[in-house]
Formats: sequence, C-alpha cells, structure tokens
Amino acid sequence: MGSLSIWHWLIVLVVVLVVFGGGGKITTLMGDVAKGIKSFKKHMADDESLEEQAATRNAGGHIAPPPVATAAETRAPADQSTPR
Repeated sequence: MGSLSIWHWLIVLVVVLVVFGGGGKITTLMGDVAKGIKSFKKHMADDESLEEQAATRNAGGHIAPPPVATAAETRAPADQSTPR
C-alpha cells in the first residue's frame, strides 16, 4: 500500500505535463491575472475621482432651484386666445 504502481506514476506524469507543458501556460495565465488586477485598480481610481467631483459640486449641500418660467409660459392656453 505504501508504494506507487506504474499507473500512479503515469497519472502524475500526465498532470505534470498538463500543468507545466504547452508553451508557457502558467506564464500566460499569470500575465492575464496581472492585466485584470491593473484594469481593476484603474477603474477603481476612476470611480473615486468621479465621487470626488460629485462631492465638490455639491459641497454646500444645496440643490439648485429649477429655472423660473416667464409669464408668457405660465399662461393657460385659454388665456392665450385673441380678444374678441
């Protein structure tokens, strides 16, 4: 029970070839992970800068009032008819 048979060694050999063989699979995988981390950090920095811009715009805590309508815009359609 303590020794490994030929089948065990073949399975280990296949696993080692899959993991470490084939033109730098590990290197490519780690490069992709690094690109993903860099992209994540960049987008997090973009989100923080947008939050800072929004905070500086609303620094007073006040909301701007709506634009004031002129008297001509506030009249009802019946009031806009020509006099008789």
